[in-house]
Amino acid sequence: MAAAAGSRTSRLEVRLVRRGFTDPEAAVRLLAGPALNGLAADPVLLDALGASPDPDLALFGLSRLLEALDEPERHTLRDTLTGSKPLRDRLLGVLGASAALGDHLARHPRDWHALVTFELRDIHPGPQDFLRQLSDRVWRNGATDITSRADALRIAYRRCLLAIAARDLSGTTDLPQASAELADLAGATLQTALDIAAEEDPQAARACRLAVIGMGKCGGRELNYVSDVDVIYVAEPREGVDENRALQAATRLAARMMRLCSDTTGEGAIWPVDANLRPEGRNGPLVRTLASHLAYYQRWAKTWEFQALLKARPVAGDPELGAAYTEATAPLVWHAAERENFVADVQQMRRRVLDSIPATELDRQLKLGPGGLRDVEFAVQLLQLVHGRADDSLHSGNTLEALAALSAGGYVGRADAASLEAAYRFLRALEHRIQLHRLRRTHLMPKDESDLRRLARSLADAINDDTRADPVAALQREWKRHAVEVRRLHEKLFYRPLLDAVAELPAGDVRLSPEAAKARLVALGYADPATALRHLTALAAGVSRKAAIQRTLLPVLLGWFADSADPDAGLLNFRQVSDALGRTPWYLRLLRDESAAAEQLARVLSAGRLAPDLLLRAPEAVAMLGDPQGLVPRGRAALESEILAAVGRAGSAEAGVASARSVRRRELFRTAAADVLGRFSDDPGEVVDVAGEALTALNAATLQGALRACIAEWEAENGELPTRLAVIAMGRFGGHELGYGSDADVLFVHDPLLGVLEHDAARAAHAVCNRLRTLLAAPSTEPPLLVDADLRPEGRQGPLVRTLASYQAYYRRWSHAWESQALLRAEPVAGDAELAERFRVLIDPLRYPGTGVPEKDLLEIRRIKARIESERLPRGADPTTHTKIGRGGLADVEWTVQLLQLQHGHELPELRTTRTRRALAAARGAGLVTAEDAAVLDAAWVLASRVRSAVMLVRGRAGDSFPGDGRELAGVARYLGYGSGHTGELVDSYRRTTRRARSVVERLFYGP
Repeated sequence: MAAAAGSRTSRLEVRLVRRGFTDPEAAVRLLAGPALNGLAADPVLLDALGASPDPDLALFGLSRLLEALDEPERHTLRDTLTGSKPLRDRLLGVLGASAALGDHLARHPRDWHALVTFELRDIHPGPQDFLRQLSDRVWRNGATDITSRADALRIAYRRCLLAIAARDLSGTTDLPQASAELADLAGATLQTALDIAAEEDPQAARACRLAVIGMGKCGGRELNYVSDVDVIYVAEPREGVDENRALQAATRLAARMMRLCSDTTGEGAIWPVDANLRPEGRNGPLVRTLASHLAYYQRWAKTWEFQALLKARPVAGDPELGAAYTEATAPLVWHAAERENFVADVQQMRRRVLDSIPATELDRQLKLGPGGLRDVEFAVQLLQLVHGRADDSLHSGNTLEALAALSAGGYVGRADAASLEAAYRFLRALEHRIQLHRLRRTHLMPKDESDLRRLARSLADAINDDTRADPVAALQREWKRHAVEVRRLHEKLFYRPLLDAVAELPAGDVRLSPEAAKARLVALGYADPATALRHLTALAAGVSRKAAIQRTLLPVLLGWFADSADPDAGLLNFRQVSDALGRTPWYLRLLRDESAAAEQLARVLSAGRLAPDLLLRAPEAVAMLGDPQGLVPRGRAALESEILAAVGRAGSAEAGVASARSVRRRELFRTAAADVLGRFSDDPGEVVDVAGEALTALNAATLQGALRACIAEWEAENGELPTRLAVIAMGRFGGHELGYGSDADVLFVHDPLLGVLEHDAARAAHAVCNRLRTLLAAPSTEPPLLVDADLRPEGRQGPLVRTLASYQAYYRRWSHAWESQALLRAEPVAGDAELAERFRVLIDPLRYPGTGVPEKDLLEIRRIKARIESERLPRGADPTTHTKIGRGGLADVEWTVQLLQLQHGHELPELRTTRTRRALAAARGAGLVTAEDAAVLDAAWVLASRVRSAVMLVRGRAGDSFPGDGRELAGVARYLGYGSGHTGELVDSYRRTTRRARSVVERLFYGP
């Protein structure tokens, strides 16, 4: 007998495993228990259990439910369960998907009747009195452990929730309908809680009219199973009641209503009621009058608050007041797109949401992550707000309804709308199933294999793949497929219809009207939408392969342009580059196949004028963006080798220098593009150092090549050059601190060959150096390199080139303190290396005097500095924002550091450097400057240097002050890491940083 029983048990376990049970031994024990005794032999029931999302969980829940019923009720349920397929599907579907609802049925077992008789038409489409009546019945007929109306409300709520979940899981209702019913149930719950609060405080109820406005998913009738219910309260005094008294009364009612829903005692919380979307958020009053709401929205509200109001809907309380609220706020919502920086504000809010996600959750976020539900909602709401001003059909708070209206109106293509709807439905269904299990608010994909298996089985009908072999893998593939599609469409939706409006596409495709296209461009931040449309027409119209690829690229590119300070310039520059390279096979293929290259190009083209101007002179440099090493600045040796080789192949000095300038232009673009794209470093100081080093190496190599070309020309005409030449870099050039707009400050030194008359040598040297300067600055398609020799002895009045002996004589007899200071930055960069080294030996005693700085020289240096500050600041310039000679600017820091070098360089070798930051660090290490003072000076110098570079990158011409034009200033701010609308913060930060630096300079440089 035992063997026979064991055999039967074994066969039953095999049948259970085939039906999807993962713990057949536990299942056999439950089936043999008194509650389920006899049902184990019912193959229909076993099949139904096997079809549930989690057969083990469903069987466990069913066993608990039957055990909780008395014998007559248990018999009734068993008979109904075996004889009624609708009940069987609903009950086992719930028990197999939701452990929390299984717990509810175990506590309140008679609620299984709701799955047989309950229909939600009782609360659909409006809550009204249904839930109130239901909770009253629970309260009157409840068990002895129901001690409060609040518990009765919670039990009634979960009975309704049980019925919604059963219909949802059994497929007798679709996702939008289930979400709408959940929202209506939330409204009914709020209304009943408000009624209870009014009964508890009748004096407050007589003093005010209170309306509850549903926001978010509740307002849009697309609520989750577990979600904060977002609300806003609006109140008005009843006749004869003082407004303050009425608002106090309304606040008491609203607060009590929130506690009734959120309190975790007794039957537990229903859900939190969140009123933080109200004006001023949690810092504002809980309840306001309608007039107070309107005053706030008209004067103080931010863009996101109008976006939130798009879903506002009265859900409880005084219906007339609720309707008045939505009627009064609607015009504000549908004109929000006219606000300055509207699209930028919306996009920035989306970026903030992404940035707020912990890195460990980013890949599991269904709601907030890339390709998640929020991407769909943001794209739809953005389109609604832009086009809803002129199209009332878009005025819906429901995402799927709004998406359908956008498609019908031609604002979104039909195929895109269908794809987005399918993805949204799947992601919402997945979110619902995750929340149902424990009735907990979560938007994260679970990690546990059993949880994933349950989800996959519950969504089998929505998954394209066959889930029988590996349901978890099928679920993961489907989720990722939809997430990728959502992300693609999120980036495309706002831009692609612009192309449809101008391109010659097949008949039948929906297009924006010209007016709608212009409205969308204005919303994106394009200042000249008519011109932008002409560019799009030129790029995307036609049936050529080039036009087809452009139509694929432009939706994303337009978004990247719109994310910049000057979208118009980005689009114009892209058109010009495309016109130049559009017939080149590799160009469009690179952008189509290398998304990183396309994004980098868009960022560079819309970041300012310098990099695009350099690129447009030789568009083939776009190829750098597709090379992983393409934006790494090249070293001096490699540059010099290339330039000298090009000069050697040239037939004349003009051609040789032109070749050198061409290489310089290409490398300037490489450096500028890398800088704009943030490739150098995250540390601002290192960015300045890397860019300065790259620009210095480039100018030095160019000078070397130009000098070689000019010497070769002179020798071709006159024979061997009778002197040796060297070029000494000065100023920021010698300090390896060049900016994009810096001149090349130099000294020219020569040394006649043995037996050559000095006069002849000087004439030859002057001719070569003058020719070099002329050719490097000559008008050309290549950017000029201005060679400035004004720091030479006697300045412009002195000879352009001197012999080494002449320099020695001048410095011995006539040198001023400022010239010793200027020589601190002297460094050989081109020409004869041996002569350059002899020049360095000559000047070292001058710039690092053995006795330090005499008092008279110290006074002279301070006097010159003070005169420069008072006389050389341009008329009308703001001394607090002038980066060169303004307060705490470059000159302040550099003169302070150079004074320390003059005073202590003879005794501290580490101070003998041409680089400002390196000398400042050495002074700090030697104790000449405190660490705090050094940090203040360094920060000011780095910031001023970056502002100067940003001005050149953005404007395409050098400048020492912040631009006056708003777009240019925004571009400078964007380069420095400030988002849209935060240019004021940049200027404030600059003034604060340089003010601190000036305080240090006054102590260290000017002294007591």
